[in-house]
This record gives sequence, C-alpha cells and structure tokens, in this order.
Amino acid sequence: MPTSDLSSPDPWLGSQRRSRARRAEAVRRLRRVRGRRSGLAVLGASLALAGGAMAETTSPSATKARAVAPGVDVAAVQSALGIPADGIVGPQTRRAIRAFQRANGLAVDGVVGPQTLAALGLSAGSATESTRTSASGGDTLARIAACESAGDPTAVSPDGRYRGKYQFSRATWRDMGGTGDPAKAPEAEQDRLAAALLAARGTSPWPNCA
Repeated sequence: MPTSDLSSPDPWLGSQRRSRARRAEAVRRLRRVRGRRSGLAVLGASLALAGGAMAETTSPSATKARAVAPGVDVAAVQSALGIPADGIVGPQTRRAIRAFQRANGLAVDGVVGPQTLAALGLSAGSATESTRTSASGGDTLARIAACESAGDPTAVSPDGRYRGKYQFSRATWRDMGGTGDPAKAPEAEQDRLAAALLAARGTSPWPNCA
C-alpha cells in the first residue's frame, strides 16, 4: 500500500522550486561568463588604444635613431636624396632611402648606415657640414637644370639621347632607379633622382653645366 498522500501538492511544488533554482543558477553562470568576456574585450580594446597612442607619440628623435646613423642630420640625408627636408623619417624618406640603395647596389633595408652614408657623400659626426653641403646641392641642381634644359622637365636633346630637366641618358636614369622615359617622369621624381646622382657622383655627369 502507498505510504504517501498522492493528492498532496508538496512533491509537485518541490519539483518546481528545484527547477526554478536550476534555471536561476544557469542564468547566473551565463552572466558570469558574459561578464568575463566583456571584461576581456574592454581590456583588449584598452591595450590597442594604448599601443596606438604610444605609436603616435613616438618622438622624432627615436625615429631618427632607428633610420639614420648617430651624428648625421636627417634633414641633410633628405636633402641629399632630393626630398623635402623636414627632419622626420616618414614613409617618403624610407622609400627614397630604399630607392637610393637599390640604385647604388646597396643592401635595401631603408636604414642609412655607413655604406649608404658614404654613397650619399655624408658621414657620421659631420652633421653640420653635411647640412651645409646638402643645402648647397639645391643651388647646384638649379644651376644644372637651367643650363641643361632651361628648367624644362619635358626637354629632349636634338639627337634624343638626353631627356628631361637634367638631361638624363636612359641608362643613367635606370641606374638611379628611374623607370620609363625621364622626360615624361614627374618633375619631383626628376629632382629626386638628380639629387641622388649629384650626391653619388658629384657634378661629373654634367661636365658642361656644373
């Protein structure tokens, strides 16, 4: 004979309470998991922002140290490469360094070390002199351009051999990293490669106008 009162609601009510308790515990566990994930996401975002801020606030002097040998003025290097001399090593400067290194058979690493300095006509410990030399290079190039082509970037010699503002031969143009026809290249590109040529070889490529 059964010993429990089958008409009593207590077993059913107890089962409901246990079910509610299990559901409540499951909800709490889910919330804890979500909370941990949210915390990790916030931490990751904070670290990313901090990293970006550190990258943006890197001082120009730190950049210089990574790209240019000690004692050499970055502006002097930029002037020798024929690009704006702002004293900061940015993407344009690194591209110009690599192009110069390729044109001169140097290791293309984007870093101005002793060999690249020598090819540019610069040296560690002579920043002031380098700056004076590179500044005078702009005047020299202006005189060469005026003599060679009257400053016309599209000029071509009567025999078609010499082309552009600085009357590059196609062979010299290619040696300096240029592509295509020098007379059709942007003037800024002609200025840059002419400055690199002047730094590498002096005025000898322009014997009649230097």
